[in-house]
Amino acid sequence: MKIRKRLIILEEILHEGGPVAAQPRKRGAILTVIENPFAGRYVEDIAGFMDDLTPLGVAMAGDLLAALGGDKSAIDGYGKGAIVGAAGELEHGALWHVPGGYAMREILGDAKAIVPSTKKVGGPGTRLDVPVTHVNASYVRSHFDAMEVGVPDGPKADEIVLALVMTTGPRVHARVGGLAADKIKGEDGLR
Repeated sequence: MKIRKRLIILEEILHEGGPVAAQPRKRGAILTVIENPFAGRYVEDIAGFMDDLTPLGVAMAGDLLAALGGDKSAIDGYGKGAIVGAAGELEHGALWHVPGGYAMREILGDAKAIVPSTKKVGGPGTRLDVPVTHVNASYVRSHFDAMEVGVPDGPKADEIVLALVMTTGPRVHARVGGLAADKIKGEDGLR
């Protein structure tokens, strides 16, 4: 695997027009730009590349957790995504589903919810809204969110941008009801 660059993006959200939160919400993303080994050609059997991506996913998840302070119990939201350069295909971004998702679940320890994901094909500067849900229960509305990410000079046509996102706390002014984080049963990753 050939890595061209990595970016870490951190946000601290104090308010969204309402009162200042007692505890700011943090969102973080790590992006890695890699060479797409399938760019410019159709390859039938691509699934093996997921195994190649697994160590990268674990390293990215660990680095993102460290950037957010290192306390895995503070992370309660996550998501993942990929931007495939124009010489690739959407399916190349789908290769990130397993390595990216399982890496965050491994690093965080006891996360039960599926890691939401998105992907697209685009050129340098393409932005991606990475969906975020609660790490243990997908139905916790206060954690429905997205973080916009991108690389100014990537992906080039023969590259893929791989992204992981983690958050602390709900949206800073969450108040639309639904399942509250302190009411999660943790049985199935949904509720």
